[in-house]
Amino acid sequence: QVQLVESGGGLVQAGESLGLSCAASGSIFRVNIMRWYRQAPGKQRLLVATITSGGTPNYVSSVKGRFTISRDNAKNMVYLQMNSLKPEDTAVYYCNADVAPDGAVLKNYWGQGTQVTVSS
Repeated sequence: QVQLVESGGGLVQAGESLGLSCAASGSIFRVNIMRWYRQAPGKQRLLVATITSGGTPNYVSSVKGRFTISRDNAKNMVYLQMNSLKPEDTAVYYCNADVAPDGAVLKNYWGQGTQVTVSS
């Protein structure tokens, strides 16, 4: 059984920073791509950033230059550092990862989400 658990959400003012963490735990053989999504109230869940097992990041254009995704492969963790936050960044942020629990077959897992609220 694999679990993803996010932490680090909260309430900040516009222009401030916040860091999110996500830990993958359980019976893990390997972790491939890790991702952060977000879902604003009444809107679809959207991809924010991805990072490969080799550490190559990609970002949606709206967060480029403000957000940084990173990972610690030894700890099976992924991070999202969010700077210069804007009210439109308000959403529930979800961790997502492709994990092989017990061999070569990758399965996709989601965390439970953590709320980020940015006040103007």
